[in-house]
Amino acid sequence: MQYDSKPRKKLDSAEIGAIAHLYRGEVYRSTIWRTRLDTTTNWSVVTLGVALSITYSAPQASPLPLVLVGILIIFFLMQEARRYRYFNVWRARCRWMELHFYAPMLREGDLHLEEHWQDRLADDYLHPRYHVSMWTAVGRRIRRNYIWILLIQTVAYLGKLIVHPTPLESTAQLLERASIGPVPGWIILSLGAFYCISWAVIAVISDRQDAQRAKRRRDPLGMG
Repeated sequence: MQYDSKPRKKLDSAEIGAIAHLYRGEVYRSTIWRTRLDTTTNWSVVTLGVALSITYSAPQASPLPLVLVGILIIFFLMQEARRYRYFNVWRARCRWMELHFYAPMLREGDLHLEEHWQDRLADDYLHPRYHVSMWTAVGRRIRRNYIWILLIQTVAYLGKLIVHPTPLESTAQLLERASIGPVPGWIILSLGAFYCISWAVIAVISDRQDAQRAKRRRDPLGMG
């Protein structure tokens, strides 16, 4: 985006104070949304824990709860990714002010308004928008937290099939234990593999996109 090349007058004490209050407000909003991210992660952990308790309560207990909890984990992951998109807006604004307002003021006493960093911040307030896509947010949340939740769910499910009610003796027995009602075991295991691989692919692709985005940006620590 092109900004007016006309230099802006230096900020006076009242404007600097207003920016300080603005920064404090953005930090507060980012903290609130960060707490909401932790809440959805906690929900995923708790529901997985309940499913584990039910499934491993007895050798004859069904592994079905570990399958059904995957639906809840997907729901929580999507909700957390949506919250992350909001959180990322406030986080990016805070980081932008830290990088271009507070750091130069502390180091040099010169805010370098000729670089028009303030115009980009103003544009973000005038035309608010998400800085990352939904799938990028999903990938980031998988890499940060949900990869461990999904790994525990997968290992627990396979472990249940292998050890309960008796140690596994053949592949045919594995398929028999994995079956759910009229649905054959091989279909259930195939869906489980697709479930795990799809989230892993999203995480890897989003990680590469983040790396490419950081290289393209003039300021890798800025907004986005």
